Amino acid sequence: MRAALYWAPELDDPLHRLGSEWLGRDAETGATVRQPAVPGLDLAALTDDPRGYGLHATLKPPFRLAAPFPAMLDEAAALAAGTAPFDLPPLELVSLGGFLALRESAPCPALQGLADACVATLDAYRAPPTEAEIARRRPERLDAAGRYNLHRWGYPQVFGAWRFHVTLTRRLTPEQDAAIRPALLAHLGDVPARPRRVTSLCIFTQAAPGAPFLIGERLPLGG
Repeated sequence: MRAALYWAPELDDPLHRLGSEWLGRDAETGATVRQPAVPGLDLAALTDDPRGYGLHATLKPPFRLAAPFPAMLDEAAALAAGTAPFDLPPLELVSLGGFLALRESAPCPALQGLADACVATLDAYRAPPTEAEIARRRPERLDAAGRYNLHRWGYPQVFGAWRFHVTLTRRLTPEQDAAIRPALLAHLGDVPARPRRVTSLCIFTQAAPGAPFLIGERLPLGG
């Protein structure tokens, strides 16, 4: 089993429905969802990677548990309860190294603080990565800070290297990007840019290697 700490839209946020439709799966229920048609492209194939993880933005990346899940859940609930809800800046569609994703349109110190707290506070519950897991991160391609983060925290992009992003495609060629971007913008409309408040911290779980991630818990922020 693996767990991860993610941000995900609230169920009454239209972004939950639209993003789940785009990816073809609802991470809250696990149900398969009909995807919109994109002429000339196999949308199912171009969204297969993010579909498995569910609609989310990573706060603490997936990790194998070094302690019982209930103990980790209690610690995460305490972290959430001690964190004040905050406004998320409007989201916008960008390309990140060939992946289309939603990113915040302005810096958000509260969001960075929550991600940092998730990484550090829950680290005692993370089992160290195996040699194979480290190798998959291609440490030879990382700078010194990335290699340190990988070995110390299990992931290269944490703290100052962390970037909020809601991944919506796999890596695209320029031609695929040009074809799919208008369809994605039309599907989402103005929903990403609408005001929204971060009021919960989500625990996603993966039952076994290769299994899809599901939202196991929505922990309310209460500070």
